[in-house]
Amino acid sequence: MLIQSLETGSFAANCYLVACAETRQGLLIDPGDEAERIIEMVKENKVTIKYIFNTHGHFDHTGANDVVRAAFKAPVLIHTADGELYNRPHESLAAFFGSGDLGKPDRLVTDGEQLQFGKLTATVIATPGHTKGSSCLLIKDALFSGDTLFAGSVGRTDFPGGSMAELLKSIKEKLLVLPPETKVYPGHGPSTTIGRELASNPFLQ
Repeated sequence: MLIQSLETGSFAANCYLVACAETRQGLLIDPGDEAERIIEMVKENKVTIKYIFNTHGHFDHTGANDVVRAAFKAPVLIHTADGELYNRPHESLAAFFGSGDLGKPDRLVTDGEQLQFGKLTATVIATPGHTKGSSCLLIKDALFSGDTLFAGSVGRTDFPGGSMAELLKSIKEKLLVLPPETKVYPGHGPSTTIGRELASNPFLQ
């Protein structure tokens, strides 16, 4: 499995390229900004994009959707509970970035849904708390956690639709039950593992 990442935009959001090493078919997770750099990353790795997946609807994770979608002719996917954030610039934080509405997602997904690309399968894990429709993707032993779980921290819950109680419930019931060696690739900051966060994350003790 190929995993590449780019830090994009003023909020240093991580955009991930994940692909089947054998077929070179893959998906993009959270193209938030700097679309041309993202497009170049895909081309350099000779990957055909099947899906563009947003872990949630905040603009620092979705801002490059339209340009990337046009470049690769791939559908944009997001959890159904965040589907309308695209049309609510204050809730999606687009208003704070000086931008307007984004194009609508092409497809809404639900908890447990599976996305096939190449010889890999990505499973959607709904983890509300940061936003109502926040979700993670589990691909083999790699968890792409968006703004739900970070190395040593958890996502903010002071934005519209946020709930700390719901966030912690999502993490404890959906993520910490994964094998401790599961690698976690968050929406901001460095990677970690489930075991490391279970043992030392101050928000989870």
